[in-house]
Amino acid sequence: MEKNVTQSPWGYFEVLSENDYFKVKKIVLLPGKRLSLQKHKLRAEHWYILDGEAIVTLNDKDIILNKGQSIDIKKEEIHRVSNKSEKETVLIEIQTGTYFGEDDIERFDDDYGRCNNN
Repeated sequence: MEKNVTQSPWGYFEVLSENDYFKVKKIVLLPGKRLSLQKHKLRAEHWYILDGEAIVTLNDKDIILNKGQSIDIKKEEIHRVSNKSEKETVLIEIQTGTYFGEDDIERFDDDYGRCNNN
């Protein structure tokens, strides 16, 4: 079976399963990297940490999550995950909602120049 892996400057993600009402991704975040500060209009997300340490920014709070911990991100909540450790952070992202396209990302801050407002 062919894997659906997408490389990114921060690491990579693999789509494990998807249909009309959910999408499941494995996300690998390289040491010292982070995702965009972003929100979604059409989906919520649940992040489960498989390995490493994640610093999750949720609205105006930073929350440290370790292996076995998880967090829920509602539609319209501003969020980001960062890896400030020396090893990879691995998480499962479960998206639920009505649309899962990458164009449902509104970016507010991005280390790679991908902000909607640039």
